[in-house]
Amino acid sequence: MVVEIHVPLLVTPGLPHDPYLFPWIEEVEDFLADLEDKGGVEVFDDGEEDGEVYVFFVTGAAEQDLLAVASRVAALPRVPSGVFAVVSNDEAEEFGMGRRVALPLPAP
Repeated sequence: MVVEIHVPLLVTPGLPHDPYLFPWIEEVEDFLADLEDKGGVEVFDDGEEDGEVYVFFVTGAAEQDLLAVASRVAALPRVPSGVFAVVSNDEAEEFGMGRRVALPLPAP
């Protein structure tokens, strides 16, 4: 099982002139790497741009745990709104082939 985390490619507001427009990508990568180092999840593959979204991939845990990670990504301070997850597998032919889940998840 793989959970894709789809983040809209929106420019971070309030950045100085001519910076990297999507600093949240590195922040998400660092967040996921920290979780991976702690053994909570595995980063399945490098994130990549897909049309109007940037997609991150996590695996290595139960679906509910992977969706909880995706929800935490959606709640990171500079991550744009409109994030969603797709529950898929490593044999999917393209991104977004699976069950779509709105993020962040409601509190239990």
